[in-house]
Amino acid sequence: MSSTSRRFVGVAGLVAVLTVSACSGGSDSAGESAGVDVAETTSTVAESTTTTTTIPPVLAPLTGLPVAAPVTRPALVVKIDNHPKARPQWGLNQADIVFEENVEMLTRFAAVFHTNDSDPVGPIRSGRKQDVDLLESLNAPLFAWSGGNSEVTKLIRASTMVDLSHSSANDEGGYRRESSRSAPHNLLADTSKLWTLAPEGSAPPPAQFAYRAADESIPATARETAGIKLSMDGVRVLWEWSSEFSRFLRSQDDKPHVDVDDVRVNAANVVVLYVQYSKSGYSPVAKTIGSGEAWVFTAGKLFQGTWERSDAGVPFLLKDTAGTEIALTPGNTWVELVRIGKGISYLPGTDPTSFKYP
Repeated sequence: MSSTSRRFVGVAGLVAVLTVSACSGGSDSAGESAGVDVAETTSTVAESTTTTTTIPPVLAPLTGLPVAAPVTRPALVVKIDNHPKARPQWGLNQADIVFEENVEMLTRFAAVFHTNDSDPVGPIRSGRKQDVDLLESLNAPLFAWSGGNSEVTKLIRASTMVDLSHSSANDEGGYRRESSRSAPHNLLADTSKLWTLAPEGSAPPPAQFAYRAADESIPATARETAGIKLSMDGVRVLWEWSSEFSRFLRSQDDKPHVDVDDVRVNAANVVVLYVQYSKSGYSPVAKTIGSGEAWVFTAGKLFQGTWERSDAGVPFLLKDTAGTEIALTPGNTWVELVRIGKGISYLPGTDPTSFKYP
């Protein structure tokens, strides 16, 4: 496979090991009876106990990785272009979570930043109706986008998301055109500048997934896997497990997907949500409230199960076939919003080129 032959550089936090430890100990001593002449005398020494407590690490809510101090800023979502003329992109490997959604015969990324910056980030493109339901569980995130039609603009401005569009945040957000690319696939901004525009009182996002502890074993409901092939609208996606890097590595349209630094796009977790799509004009609209089938790829394993979500304000709940919540590997996560029946997982030892995309 081409995945291990390319240069691979880990993003910040990929090799961090989550440890939670507590230890306690003590010593007990009691006086022994001793005979003195005919009378019995008892000497007692008070029991002393020493307990040592280890303070658990501070964990980043969107990765489950330890951080030096709580990250108090809000989540920042950037809509990133995936048109062939927009590749390679800036910032995909720095995001904590990336959602890939179908748009008009292409896909687009909603990259969620909280732990890391990306200066620059992009190319930045327009929002969609489906972004509102998808992203509101992030607790009033900042939303960086190039703009949209009047209906989409009205929906986003009426949502809990903070509108930081090109027209709203222009110079203050660091928006600019990259001269080496052609419009509209060349709009960039800086996350460090966009964060300065957060409204007073903005708060960090809640955790969107559960994560395993370092000493927690993989449940027996996990299955062996080498990766997955996905047919998105106009884009063929392959995720391959690399045991060398303990990461899933991404290809699209049968080529390794690299960022602008020539680093392979990679993830600790790939969450595949099978969703129904309706249409709004020419645009697909993913239904992300309700329930459906979910495949969760983590630690080189596959959990088949379900996703459920009662409201846009709450995160997706992922359960395995035993009805237990699925815990991810601490690290970054890609979430694929796939049409029903458009994914095929394959076993280790299988050549992914030996079978077609679904």
